[in-house]
Amino acid sequence: MIRDPIEISSTVIYSEIEGGSMEKEQFEALMDLAMEREIESAKFYHDLAIVMDNPVVSDIFLNLSKDEEEHRSFLDNYKQQPYMHLKFKEIEAYHLNDSEELPLLTMKMKPEDAISLAIKKEQLAVEFYTDLANRSVDDDIRNTCLELAKMEHGHKVKLESQFELFMNQDTF
Repeated sequence: MIRDPIEISSTVIYSEIEGGSMEKEQFEALMDLAMEREIESAKFYHDLAIVMDNPVVSDIFLNLSKDEEEHRSFLDNYKQQPYMHLKFKEIEAYHLNDSEELPLLTMKMKPEDAISLAIKKEQLAVEFYTDLANRSVDDDIRNTCLELAKMEHGHKVKLESQFELFMNQDTF
């Protein structure tokens, strides 16, 4: 059987060129990677919540941190029970900050910059999973990655919605 390595961060997942089902090791490596990214995101949002002076913005980031932990738990359950269907609803994005550079996380960061940074990080997560799906020759891996991209896209839309709300209410 011919295998095509797809390098992902420090993990290598092999997708089969012939055949069409994801091997257990491939699936577990993909889920481990996805869970690692959710843990990193939860910590990132928790750290943002701590540095924010604005309690409303701090609460947004604490809630996002909890969402990321729930997603990690969901992915862990999915890893243990892969027969579950992984499906997320597609949501239309605002496309705020898609082309901007990532600002640095600092203790003195303005709330709008913190939300902008979070939006950009979610966009990068969407791009990561979409790219992985596009490079996969295995339908199961491709579909799983596309569902993970939808999940991250949902985070981005949530942040964009909050950003728009704050800008319209001049809450910052």
